[in-house]
Amino acid sequence: MKLSILDQAPIAQSASPQAALQESLKLAQLAENTGYTRYWIAEHHDMPGLACSAPEVMLGYIGAGTRTIRIGAGAILLPHYKPYKVAETFNLLAALFPGRIDLGIGRAPGGSAEATMALSDNFLENVRTMPQKLKELLCFLHNDFPVENMFSKIKASPIPAESPEVWLLGTSEKSGKLAAQSGIAYAFGQFMSDKDGAEILKGYRDSFQPKYELKQSKSILTVNAVCAETAEKAKEMASSAHLWRMQQLQGVNRGVPTIDEAKAYTYSPEEQKMIEAAEAKMVIGNPSEVKKRLLDIERKYGADELMIVTITHSYEDRLKSYKLIADEMGEMMK
Repeated sequence: MKLSILDQAPIAQSASPQAALQESLKLAQLAENTGYTRYWIAEHHDMPGLACSAPEVMLGYIGAGTRTIRIGAGAILLPHYKPYKVAETFNLLAALFPGRIDLGIGRAPGGSAEATMALSDNFLENVRTMPQKLKELLCFLHNDFPVENMFSKIKASPIPAESPEVWLLGTSEKSGKLAAQSGIAYAFGQFMSDKDGAEILKGYRDSFQPKYELKQSKSILTVNAVCAETAEKAKEMASSAHLWRMQQLQGVNRGVPTIDEAKAYTYSPEEQKMIEAAEAKMVIGNPSEVKKRLLDIERKYGADELMIVTITHSYEDRLKSYKLIADEMGEMMK
């Protein structure tokens, strides 16, 4: 079973953005040393609890601090940007770190309405034309515009020895179909979707049309997971993330709260139902319990790879959670 890491670069309450980004490098290094396949970092804007607004910048830092693990963006939010600039940026990263760069593409705004307007004047129109923007990006990365297209005269320099591997990230059937039609890999964010990921991934596999280097479908399923020596400890660690998400829904933008703060918070009946629904989609437990759940998920969804996102107040707890999972999975991750 291939396991990977999605890092949202959370800022713990009382920690600085600098500290959060330094912890991201530590996480990528742990991923490399414990057998994870790839490390991705996400893009968010105007969110005080998340530190990374520019994955392309962080990847230079992460790449310089690692040696072999695949690294990438999960995701670059294409409606905000011109495809040519994205292609140039990731070709440059691929030239710096040969055979290691993934370019994950998303269509979400990644922040508040005001931040969206600051980034792109007409976000909804850019979302509508997303399929065309993705097609243009792929043409820049593969230098295969028709000769009559004006862009056939330019290249997204530098041209790396090995192009970035392109993934489309999504949470719906629509994104799965677009990935299949485009002939690229697909990552389904089950951790942030109520849709039937198993059916969506099956639809992607069944309708996949090879176009570039990828000759058959390739998929990732992303899940929330928290692991500790005991199930009780894991549930306690997860409580910080529960309260943090509740605060976000309430418009309270701050860092990930402490476990003590989470314990002291009194949830309303409606909030408690929301927490229970969230936990039902998460993988929380001791190493053997987490391993069993991950194997069950792999069988149910049929994804080629599972990607884990873990939010805890303590950065040490987060590192330990990923390490416990890797140690428990052992040879299965090879």
